[in-house]
Amino acid sequence: MSVACIRIFLSTQHMEMLDSGGVILRVYPVSTAARGAGERWGSLQTPRGRHIVRAKIGAGLPLYSVFSARRPTGEIWTPELDACHPERDWILTRILWLSGCEPGFNRVGDVDTMRRYIYIHGCSDFAVMGEPHSHGCIRMRNNDVLELFEAIPDYCPVEIVA
Repeated sequence: MSVACIRIFLSTQHMEMLDSGGVILRVYPVSTAARGAGERWGSLQTPRGRHIVRAKIGAGLPLYSVFSARRPTGEIWTPELDACHPERDWILTRILWLSGCEPGFNRVGDVDTMRRYIYIHGCSDFAVMGEPHSHGCIRMRNNDVLELFEAIPDYCPVEIVA
């Protein structure tokens, strides 16, 4: 499977993985920001527009690996660990760190997607998909983000559509 790009639709809370001919290879449910779309630093919103995957983090780590500040903590998420930390915004399995491609809109200054630490990442099995609940990132089921991580090329284009 040769992936050319990813499209994320905020209105329908789904992601499409496409080939170079625009054929949809796979569709995934996602969860984006509870506060909707927006590019500003501190908004807790999901940025729109053209992006690339600037960094792929977590290759070779086990499913449900826990990350903090883009580093594996050594923990493996379980329902029991989740119950001990109900306030935690879990970043699990893999991280695809996004960087905006549109200066003044989602790149540079107080709208810079990468400096806002916006990722596509795995989340708790208890997190709802298909509804906006995140703090700005794009959440996915762990098996889905693992599949996506393995399928996409470095610097894969990502379009986030309102």
